[in-house]
Amino acid sequence: MSQIHKHTIPANIADRCLINPQQYEAMYQQSINVPDTFWGEQGKILDWIKPYQKVKNTSFAPGNVSIKWYEDGTLNLAANCLDRHLQENGDRTAIIWEGDDASQSKHISYK
Repeated sequence: MSQIHKHTIPANIADRCLINPQQYEAMYQQSINVPDTFWGEQGKILDWIKPYQKVKNTSFAPGNVSIKWYEDGTLNLAANCLDRHLQENGDRTAIIWEGDDASQSKHISYK
């Protein structure tokens, strides 16, 4: 039988979290109870070239399992991961590169 390990989040980290446990639980329940609404709202966090109209298209039929998310929308990955952060966070670290030798590292900004 597996055991559940619970780790306490240090206060200095918890204070910087974007959501608290109660907000997480509410989001989780919405994702279970009204998944199309929940994931429809989550999809709006991204910048779309062509916005989606359909949140998900799923089939779990034997021999025809298919899961498609936001299939009629078009995204630009670079725009969402990098470009939209330039104005406010251009000088912040976007990627930390670390070589095989841990003493070799490089911080790469969004610019």
